[in-house]
Amino acid sequence: MRIIGVLLIIVGVVGIWAGTQAFGDIGISCMIGGISALLSGIGFMIAAGKMKK
Repeated sequence: MRIIGVLLIIVGVVGIWAGTQAFGDIGISCMIGGISALLSGIGFMIAAGKMKK
C-alpha cells in the first residue's frame, strides 16, 4: 500500500504541474485530477501506517 501511495502522490504532483501549464478547461480538469490523486495517495499512506500497528 505504501508503494501505491507514493505513486499516487507523484502522479498528483505531476497532474497539478500539468494543470498550471495547460489553458482553460483542460487546465482545470488536470488540477482536479492531480488534487484527487494527491489526496488519495495521502489516504493510502495514512492507511498503511494504521495497518502496520
